[in-house]
Parts: sequence; C-alpha cells; structure tokens
Amino acid sequence: MAKTSTTTQGLRAAIERSGYYPALVAEAVEAAIGGEAIRSYLVHQETTFDANEVRRHVTVLVLTGNRFIVSHTDEQNADTTSPTPYATTSTESVKLGRISSVVVSRVVANPESYAPGTLPREVVLTIGWGAVARIDLEPAACGDPNCEADHGYTGNSTADDLSLRVSEAGDGPETVRQALAFAQSLSEATADPAH
Repeated sequence: MAKTSTTTQGLRAAIERSGYYPALVAEAVEAAIGGEAIRSYLVHQETTFDANEVRRHVTVLVLTGNRFIVSHTDEQNADTTSPTPYATTSTESVKLGRISSVVVSRVVANPESYAPGTLPREVVLTIGWGAVARIDLEPAACGDPNCEADHGYTGNSTADDLSLRVSEAGDGPETVRQALAFAQSLSEATADPAH
C-alpha cells in the first residue's frame, strides 16, 4: 500500500480515529489490499453489549479497482482457549464480479418535507456475494382453519453476506455520508461490465 496516496492516508487516519487496535487493523487491511489503489473505503467501529460485557468491533470496507475487501476485528475476553483477552481479525477479498447485490436502506425523518440532499437519519448497507445465505422456513398452511393436513413448509432464502448499520445519532453525520458515498462507489463499480 503506497504511503503517499491521499486515499490510503485517509484510510489509515480513519482506522486510527476509530481507536480500535489501529496497528492490528491497519496491518490486516494493508495486507489484503496489497499494491492496489483504493477507490473508496468505510471504517465503522461499533460497541455492543453482551449480558454484562461490553464488546467492541470494527469493520473496514475497501473498494479497489478489482476487489471489495472486508476486514472485521473483534475483541474477546479471556476464556478457556486463552488466559488473556485477545482479538480476532479476518479479511475477505471478493472480486467485484461476484457481488450480486448492493442494498442501501435509508431512514429519513419527516418524509413529507424531505428535501433532496438531506442526510438520512440512518443507513443500512447490505452487500451480497453468495458466501452466506439464510433460509427462513415455517410450516405452510391453507385457508381452512379446520384443516389438519401437512402442507409442508414455506420460506425464503436471503443472501446477505454483510449488513452494516450506521446512524447519525450513534456514529455521526460524517459516517453516514461516508456510508452513502461508499455504497454509491460500490454500486457503480459492480455496474461496470468489465467486472
């Protein structure tokens, strides 16, 4: 990763601003990017509550000319496998041609007075490339309330390899803007017939 690139420096600065093991996260992301130029990126640090524990994780999304890179880092408390707390970092590199869907859901307040360009209150970015599919099944039924026949099952299959939610209240307006910009860049890249 060329250290002179403005986009590369911006990515590094965003990882450092997240405050979440920046050296570890940056090394994993830079190794996945290799020498490719960065077209767009999004860094999202999130804190969750699990029973009485607070857990943090960071997701870094990077778009290059040929690939979509996802890096995810979680911290774990000491457990039976490790006497000390530890972090797990994974990266996945997806060829742009494999991305089958980019879904952007926007939540806006007072839609009756919406003005173009107004920042949504919340954005959910869902990206599918076929690595993960969820199947939801339920018993099928007919319209007869007295029917006791077995009608099998009905359901649906959803491909959502990655779903990322950002909100103005929780993440700030700049993160919402960055999520929208990244989604637009990714959508445009996947529409390119060269991929």
